[in-house]
Amino acid sequence: MMYRPPAYVQNDVAVLHEIIAKRSFATIATIMAGEVRFAYAPVVLDAKPGAKGGARFHLARANPMAALDVATVRLSFLGPDAYVSPDWYVTKGLVPTWNYIAVEGCGTAKRMDSAALRQLLIDLSAAQEERLRPKSPWTIDKVPEKKIGALLEAIVGFSVSFETLEGKFKLSQDKKEEDFAGVIAALEATEEAGSRSVADAMRYYGRPKD
Repeated sequence: MMYRPPAYVQNDVAVLHEIIAKRSFATIATIMAGEVRFAYAPVVLDAKPGAKGGARFHLARANPMAALDVATVRLSFLGPDAYVSPDWYVTKGLVPTWNYIAVEGCGTAKRMDSAALRQLLIDLSAAQEERLRPKSPWTIDKVPEKKIGALLEAIVGFSVSFETLEGKFKLSQDKKEEDFAGVIAALEATEEAGSRSVADAMRYYGRPKD
């Protein structure tokens, strides 16, 4: 289970799917031969209304983790993060901290067949190319079939249905209103895009909606 103090718990599946869709590069962890192993891959989110959903990803066949099949994996998705200075609080005597968003999904990874793997490549590129509009989307049919065949031989695809899906949104929810506002103002004043993204997340997720 993910360590989540009560103030930072986020269990709204729609919100968690939103984060995964935006931050679709996952750290994938599993146990192999008694050791924790990690891999890193972009994923396609398979969202299902009212359900935890799942994800699809591929690894290089040469990656030792590509040998997995019907194995438990945990996928970690990190949203924006930023250091928080005590100087930004109105309340005195507080200490530095870090604000961040993290989502973890756990389930059983199962290997894909060649047809499903090809569809994963299509879906993965389509999702990312959509973000680049108005650029005309790149599509897999621009690659010679011989090269596609070689690519499919060089990678292994997996699908995971999430058995658990948890979010930790640490966004100063436990701070007084004036301290919360001070952090937002300071983060927005920086030139770092990541810090400003945390400020946006604090505004959107950090206080109960009316």
